[in-house]
Order: sequence, then C-alpha cells, then structure tokens
Amino acid sequence: MFPNAPRSVPLYAELSIDGNSSRGISVLHKLRRREFSAMAMAGVVLAPGLTQATVSPQKVSIALAAKISLFHLPLVLAEQLGVFKNEGLQIDWLECESGLQAVQLALNGQADVVSGAFEHTLDLQARGLNYRAFVLQGRAPQISVGLATRKALAMKSLDDLKSFKMGISSLGSGTHWLAQQWLLKAKLAAENVQFIELGSATGHLVEAVRTGSVDALCHIDPVMHYLEQKNELRLLADTRSLLSSQRMFGGPMLSACLFGKGEFLQKRAHVALTLTRGVVRALQWLKTAGPSDILKMVPSHNWMGDRAIYLGALENVRNSYSLDGMFSTESLQTAWRARASRVSTDRANWTTLAKTYTNEFALIAQRKVNS
Repeated sequence: MFPNAPRSVPLYAELSIDGNSSRGISVLHKLRRREFSAMAMAGVVLAPGLTQATVSPQKVSIALAAKISLFHLPLVLAEQLGVFKNEGLQIDWLECESGLQAVQLALNGQADVVSGAFEHTLDLQARGLNYRAFVLQGRAPQISVGLATRKALAMKSLDDLKSFKMGISSLGSGTHWLAQQWLLKAKLAAENVQFIELGSATGHLVEAVRTGSVDALCHIDPVMHYLEQKNELRLLADTRSLLSSQRMFGGPMLSACLFGKGEFLQKRAHVALTLTRGVVRALQWLKTAGPSDILKMVPSHNWMGDRAIYLGALENVRNSYSLDGMFSTESLQTAWRARASRVSTDRANWTTLAKTYTNEFALIAQRKVNS
C-alpha cells in the first residue's frame, strides 16, 4: 500500500467529491439545493422543467478497439438499452485496431472520448497530457495468454519456451502490457519473445493462430475463449476474473474505462455525464441479466457465430465488471505499480496519479439511476 494517497483532483471547486467519502452525498444534496450550481452552469444537469424536447441533439465521438469484445460490453449495452438515445446523445463510433490507435485518434482531435485500458491515462499524464478517466467499466483486464496447441504439445514446461512469436493487438496496448507482465511473472526473458501486431479483428486473430503465423496469442474475449474451446489454444495465464487478475498484479486492478481530455470534461460535462449514466445503468443491468436477456440485448454479430461460446466467455469475465463505475484508491495503486514495473519507475508521482481519474460523474450518475 502507498501511504498518503491523494484524492482525485476535482474538476470543479465546488465538487470536491471522492468516491470513498460520504461527502459525495452531501455535495450532491448541495447541488440540488443550489440548482446544481457549477455543474448546471457547465450544462451537466437539465434544469427543473427543461424537457429533452427543448434540448438540441448532442454528438460525441468515441474511439475504441474491438467493439464487439466483452471488454467494452457495458458501453455497448448502454447503447442497446437506449440510454444515449433517450437523452438525445448521438455516438460516432471510431473503431480501431488497438487501444493505442484509439488514443492517437484522441490526441489528433478526431475523438472526444476513448474507451480503453486505464493505464493509458497514466501514460498520457506522465507525458504532460491532461486526460482523465471518468467512469470505470472493468476491474480486471480480461486478457489471456494462450499458447498454440501444436506448440504446447511439443513442450514439457515453460523452460522449453525459448523463442516464440506472440500475437498482440499492438505495441503500447493493453495486450502488450499484459504480455510483458506475464513474462515477468513467468520469469521468461523478454528477448525470447517476438511480438507480432495483429490488431483486433477476430477473423485475423483466429487465422494467425491456425496458420502458425504466431505461436502464442495475448488478447481479450470472446476470441480467446473461442480458440480455447476449439482446442486451438492452451491457456498459460488469464486476467478474466477478479481472482486471476489479483494473482497477476498483486492487488485489485483497473481496466476498461472511458477517458477524455480535461477540457472536454469541463466544457462538455453534460455529455460526459450522459455517457457515465449509460455505463452505470448497464453495469446495474448486468448484475441480474440472464442468458436470454444477454442474447436479446447484445448484437448477434458479437457472438462469433456461437451463442454458447459467447455466453461461456461472458461467464468467465462477468465478476470483473465494475459494480458502480467508481475508481478505488487501492486499484489505482495497483495500476501504478504495474506501470512502474513496465517503465522502470519506482517513485510514485502522486500529483500525476490524482489527475488521472475522477469519480464525480459516477457519483451523480448513481444518484440519477437509483432515483
């Protein structure tokens, strides 16, 4: 544990809300009494009596890789549940080959928001770029490492894994970082691995394994579960569940989240809040949704042609989804340690860490959803 870990830096002076503090509730009451004060001025909340019919439609662009994956399921469900449509928000989906490419679209000004791994915000803040995560989707990376079955059958132990090609989405992506973490845990030399950038298209990933273009694959579900069930891969490690993720990282972790530039979160706070409401609503829906509910709500092209495999993949990762969209201090510390091992940083920069996230939107969204 890191002593004296700071709270997130508030977006608004009046909204110094921390997810682990009861002050959040009192601040929300204060907002109501003062007609939502600073956030109302920023357009976060509709004033009493202002109907959606009088509000012009809003648009937001979201960059993400592997939209059909389980990694982004809460965001996809939020759209399918009609939350965004009901609040007059139109989404422009910018689908990318990797999380790094999605971040690049944001840096180029082509995307307002990124749905991706939380670690990206740590990297961006370390570069002096003001990007902040504002709602959490996943509490585990949901990434697995699998060895091609033909390769696994020829091995007796990991010591036999002297030189191999591992497929990832791209360098500088969540799959790359997890692969590096696994190598450290397995005590395998990094020079033994040649990383092959494959992107996120499921067909391409399956083909790469089947044709022998790669000896191993580090990626997300449902494609990893699909290859495992088809006996194409033998799993070496996974971070699908809270338990397996904790074993990998030594503590609770952060994963899929929505993040954007600080300026966007202030100037278009109402859009960020609508996105947060959608994700929080979807997270609550997931808690009780049964298999038939899932299949009715999730687009069929996400299933990889096999409903049973898709549902099995979902069951593997189900407990890793966030319960409330909030970032916990302990998880932030674990994410920092993981990055520190990756970039050889051993000193915690608390100023940077406090700027990488905010729980303000999730607190307000919970109040709205629960009302």
